[in-house]
Amino acid sequence: MAMPQTYDDVGVTPARFVAVVMAVVSPALAVAAVVIWAGLPEAWTPANATVTPQSAVSLTFPSVGAFLIYHRPRLNMAWLMSVGGLAGAVSDVSQALMLRAAANGELVLASWLKFPVQIGWTVCGFALTVLLPLYSPDGRLPSPRWRLALLLGGAALTTTSLRTLLRPDPPLESYPFPAVIPNVLQVPAIAPYDAVIFTVAWVAIFISMVLAALSLALRLRRADPIGRRQIAWPLLAFTGYIVFLIAGQSVPVLVWPAVIWAALIPVAIAFSVTRYRLYGIDTVISRAFVAAGLLIVISAVYFSVGALSSLVLSGYDQIAGLASALFAGAFFQPLRRVLQRAVDHLLYGRIGDPRVLAERLTQAVRRGDPAEALTSVVSVLRDGLAVEGVAVEVTDGEPRYVENGRVGDDPRKVPLVWHGEMVGRLLVGPPGPRRFPAAHNERVLSTLTPYAADVAHAVRMAADLQRSRERILTTREEERRRLRRDLHDGLGQTLSAMAMTINIARSRLKKSPESADALLQDLRSGMDAVAGDIRELVYGLRPPALDDLGLARAVHALAGQSSPDTAIEVEVVGDLSDLPAAVEVAVYRIVQEALTNIRRHAGATRADIVLQRERSVLRVLISDDGRGLPEARRAGVGLSSMRERAAELGGICVVSGLPGAGTRVEVMLPLLSATAEPRTERLDPLDSR
Repeated sequence: MAMPQTYDDVGVTPARFVAVVMAVVSPALAVAAVVIWAGLPEAWTPANATVTPQSAVSLTFPSVGAFLIYHRPRLNMAWLMSVGGLAGAVSDVSQALMLRAAANGELVLASWLKFPVQIGWTVCGFALTVLLPLYSPDGRLPSPRWRLALLLGGAALTTTSLRTLLRPDPPLESYPFPAVIPNVLQVPAIAPYDAVIFTVAWVAIFISMVLAALSLALRLRRADPIGRRQIAWPLLAFTGYIVFLIAGQSVPVLVWPAVIWAALIPVAIAFSVTRYRLYGIDTVISRAFVAAGLLIVISAVYFSVGALSSLVLSGYDQIAGLASALFAGAFFQPLRRVLQRAVDHLLYGRIGDPRVLAERLTQAVRRGDPAEALTSVVSVLRDGLAVEGVAVEVTDGEPRYVENGRVGDDPRKVPLVWHGEMVGRLLVGPPGPRRFPAAHNERVLSTLTPYAADVAHAVRMAADLQRSRERILTTREEERRRLRRDLHDGLGQTLSAMAMTINIARSRLKKSPESADALLQDLRSGMDAVAGDIRELVYGLRPPALDDLGLARAVHALAGQSSPDTAIEVEVVGDLSDLPAAVEVAVYRIVQEALTNIRRHAGATRADIVLQRERSVLRVLISDDGRGLPEARRAGVGLSSMRERAAELGGICVVSGLPGAGTRVEVMLPLLSATAEPRTERLDPLDSR
């Protein structure tokens, strides 16, 4: 015989069952209360709204409480939410039944219904305004001293309920309904003190509410980043509810925002318990405060200027409205910046101000060389982001990696881009113990990342310059060695042999003219070889095409030697006839290397070469429609040689391009001499043939 299933077998425990019952009964009672309210005679319908914060509590708290109990049955805050919501629903439906009974003439029954009304109101208010804030988000008091706030709130709410149940019946003239609902337990002796008890009790209620919210603020200040984000959700909800509830005592229309905030409290608590890691609460707080500040100040400016303009320009309402709008618009952007800085300072402290961090970073960069500046950048970023560690990886730089603190095994990777070129990566470690790692970090990163990219580029340039110097020195010495070897071992030996041949020919000239003639013929062939060797030496020093054709046509000749599958167009802007020799050689070699790369690697169908001379700069642009640069690339010998040739003359060479979008080589070389008026010359690929 099969054993019957228990609650645990189907995943339904007694606690979950009770929570579900409360989640169903409470909204049902709230809806029933609204239906009863709607059926009351007009004389017995209260002047104020029938929907109160207590109504919102009865609709949302038990449902969210049941959800939390299902996942965490022992979470005392979830039980407080469920019990408080059910108590609010009982209070609402009892009040509606009380008025219904009184409208039917059953005043005795109505008087007894006052008891569930007040008991439910007391339990609901105590759970909503005192217990939940004090026990959020972990279900424990911040410290034993906060029991005083519990006692104050409980005593104030109980006193208010007892006053309502025990006070003498008021006169019919001041009663809001056609008949007085009597208090069956009224105590006439408290009549002289009724107003004092009412004032003191409500002041104590508001004080206990503020203290409960203050407990959350103190938790927030002392918590780690995860705890701060967890606490900030209920703090924001309770603060909004308290502000609008207190303001609603003077401005009744503000009770409606209090109703909305009361409905959001359980949602905020659920976020703080379960999903707080997924949402940037400081973003919500920051934008809420900035928006509220803008709304208040801009509205005040608008109405103030409108009123003043109406007085000065009587009868010109349109002009007054236009002046108000202009003044309000003028205040908007400066005020937004001021409010944003104030909120940032409030949430993160002075160190979190991006402007202050940028000033620190600027001073640090000015004081040291690029390597030291990179260390300062990492330190400032770590302080500004309040994380456990920050590191910078520099592509082909020296140093290649600088770390401050510990970035961990899975850091956040932020690309450092300088003028479209990837120069490195910023690695951001886990959040530290000081504040939120959310929206403010994005503002800090967006402000400081360009500085980091500039410093990383400077580190790369310094490393490139050092490597360039080393290569120049090595190349110069290798060239000297090659010239010495060619001159000594090749040309020198050949000339020595030719000198010996001449001496032998002279000695045989009279005795054996035939052999002398043969020697002279060999000498003539040797001279041709020497001329060829000298020509090779000269060609290695400077391309002869520059002297024969000039830079423009020499570049065109290079384009004509390229692959027939690639259409190359050369455009010249300005006069290139009087360029320094070093500039001509650098441009020729850079274009030659770029065309070699296009032919070997790009797979392009079209390439463009633009030589543009300005007053003090010669610009060279070589672009193609080929494969582009791979994402993970290292600068080869060709790209390095182009950068080095530009750096030797004090210029820059930037190579960029995305995969599949072609490659772009842009060179800028400074010129010492002034230029003539620029003219545009488009060369035909057939001109040099």
